[in-house]
Amino acid sequence: MLAVQPVSTIAAHQLLVFLLQVGSLLLLAFVLGRLATRCGLPAIVGELCAGVLMGPSVLEQVAPGFSGWLLPRDPGQFHLLDATGQIGVLLLVTITGAHMDLSLVRRRGSTAVRISVAGIAVPLVLGVALGFLLPTSLVLGERPVFALFLGIAMGVSAIPVIAKTLMDLRLLHRNVGQLTLCAVMFDDIVGWLLLSMVSAMATTGFRAGDLAFSVGWLIVVVISAVLLRPVVAAGLRTAARAPGNGPTVTVVVVLALLASAATQAMGLEAVFGAFVAGVVIRACGALDQEALAPLQTFVVAVLAPVFFATAGLRMDLTALADPVVLLTGLGVLAAAVFGKFAGAYLGARLSRLGHWEGLALGAGMNARGVIEVIIAMVGLRLGVLGTEMYTIIILVAIVTSLMAPPILRATMSKVEQTSEEDLRARAFGIDGQRTAGA
Repeated sequence: MLAVQPVSTIAAHQLLVFLLQVGSLLLLAFVLGRLATRCGLPAIVGELCAGVLMGPSVLEQVAPGFSGWLLPRDPGQFHLLDATGQIGVLLLVTITGAHMDLSLVRRRGSTAVRISVAGIAVPLVLGVALGFLLPTSLVLGERPVFALFLGIAMGVSAIPVIAKTLMDLRLLHRNVGQLTLCAVMFDDIVGWLLLSMVSAMATTGFRAGDLAFSVGWLIVVVISAVLLRPVVAAGLRTAARAPGNGPTVTVVVVLALLASAATQAMGLEAVFGAFVAGVVIRACGALDQEALAPLQTFVVAVLAPVFFATAGLRMDLTALADPVVLLTGLGVLAAAVFGKFAGAYLGARLSRLGHWEGLALGAGMNARGVIEVIIAMVGLRLGVLGTEMYTIIILVAIVTSLMAPPILRATMSKVEQTSEEDLRARAFGIDGQRTAGA
């Protein structure tokens, strides 16, 4: 009889360091995230800062010995932390997709599409053009792939940040708030599609045949999502009949991970599969949103902060001391802000909306937050972005998210509330409260 070799386990010291890494990052992310929300900022700002403080920007400068012990350069050690964050972001994207109101997109129709197309096309074109103009020292791999990736990063918006901002400012019932959400939903769908295509190009190179192959896989994913919808609905209904929320949470997590694995195997991005899984779950109409509450709480409170803190670890703010990097960062930020405002404003004016409504839409869609952080992490993992460009893109995500609330307040104060919005306000339970634009 052949002797069976025992499966090796994680080394004791490696496990100790991993547990200390996760515990320290989560604690600091929680504290700084709460501090950020108390200051009226998105929690993601504090969570990213947790990683910045523990990364090469601060801790490595102040206590290099301790930093080298807690966050060693050993790839295997860091991959453990990375894997934890990746599970978190896949589930976060799935939950985002499961909360998309597709009927809202259908109701707002052509207006939302015009605003969305212009809102993503203008910054996308500016980003691609900028990608071809940046210094060679900041470009990794093939420049066309890098330029396309930069364009996608500048063209996306972030549903979670925008939705939270609109709720905080009591603007969700306003027409501008509804249109902003509709346009951003469409933006996100286009953004994930483009990201999957560019990721495939980064892996196989910039070749027309491979690009066509990636497009073919995208079509397969969409068709599969439609065909498998009844199966997903049946699985969710069966889980819902079981006592408690556990079975439903398990089914959702299994669907998210298998869909992510499928798109990853196709050469597309795993996050695209997670997003499609969330949209299919929502489209089934067989899921009680309250059943997702336990999963959402764990992901938002534990896994997502670890992911964002890990993202902050990879930022190196000392790189901004280089004048070339600093000027590039200012240029990318200016192009990102101008492109999103110009595109959204153009789409709004073509839809016969007013000047202030156009500016308000630009302010809302300019917030990139979570989505741009995820895209930046994908770019770093694929070798499309170096540390300098990665740091720049993360800073753009933070700055644009911070810009949204004050500009929305200022612009919406110029837009008179309609009777339709009054009715919607009462339906949303905010009747009689002062909104940011009233």
